[in-house]
Amino acid sequence: MNTIAALKQGNLLVFNEVYYSSHKRIYYFILQKTKSSFIAEEVAQLTFIKFWNYRENLADDLDVQLQLFRIARTTLIDFLRKETVYKEKVIHVIERYTLPADDLWGKLAEKELQHKLAHALEEMPPMRRKVFEMSRFKGMSYQQIAHELSLSSRTVEAHIFQAIKQIKHYLGLLLPLIAWMFPF
Repeated sequence: MNTIAALKQGNLLVFNEVYYSSHKRIYYFILQKTKSSFIAEEVAQLTFIKFWNYRENLADDLDVQLQLFRIARTTLIDFLRKETVYKEKVIHVIERYTLPADDLWGKLAEKELQHKLAHALEEMPPMRRKVFEMSRFKGMSYQQIAHELSLSSRTVEAHIFQAIKQIKHYLGLLLPLIAWMFPF
């Protein structure tokens, strides 16, 4: 039985063989494009999830590796598009919730705060950032987030804790100002 036919039938052993023989190549392919080990790992994992979930749609006449790299390429494009949309939303939220500044020093502090908060959010892993955004910007409870993302409440709580810790690290002395803007 060939690899594609075995995958279409749900053969996990064949999938594991493809995964272990191809994961590093997919990872380095994405790393070369993005220069980010975090993005490379995320996209590589998403690629294999899509590869498994859509295995019935694999072409019988094309090489498994070719199809896998096509999935990786489109997954990377989707990931980068979502990141761009997310950054635009963050900028919108930051602009909406910034304090009015009447003087030059206030404006400079506001810009510094916006920059540091945006940087802190950009550096978060996507799931942590999503959980934090759902909690703090959409006002969802831990249980609602857990239900929507199919996570446990403890996992959601851990993501929020880590997000706050990461924001504290990036904001340093500006934390009292951000605490006033976004009560933790």
